[in-house]
Amino acid sequence: MRGVLIAGFDPAARYRLDHQVALRDEPFGALAYHYGSRRLVFLRSRPLVGIVRDLAGHTSAAAAVDAAVPPGRREGHLRALASLVRSGMLVEAP
Repeated sequence: MRGVLIAGFDPAARYRLDHQVALRDEPFGALAYHYGSRRLVFLRSRPLVGIVRDLAGHTSAAAAVDAAVPPGRREGHLRALASLVRSGMLVEAP
């Protein structure tokens, strides 16, 4: 999994929700709303919602995914995180 390369996303970096993003739990997972861009994103996986909420507490995005999902499902979750970075929902943490 550490070898997964996704344009504009480094799994070894730390990420967090942008300060302008709010998550709202839903039966299917969660809605993420960015107040700055007014963009709405559906998170359709409860494990992904947990990863997003806990990102800042891990040393990297890869570590957050490792802690939350089994090996066979990790690449898909990393791709979802990459999409959230590209959409501005997630930003690199200091």
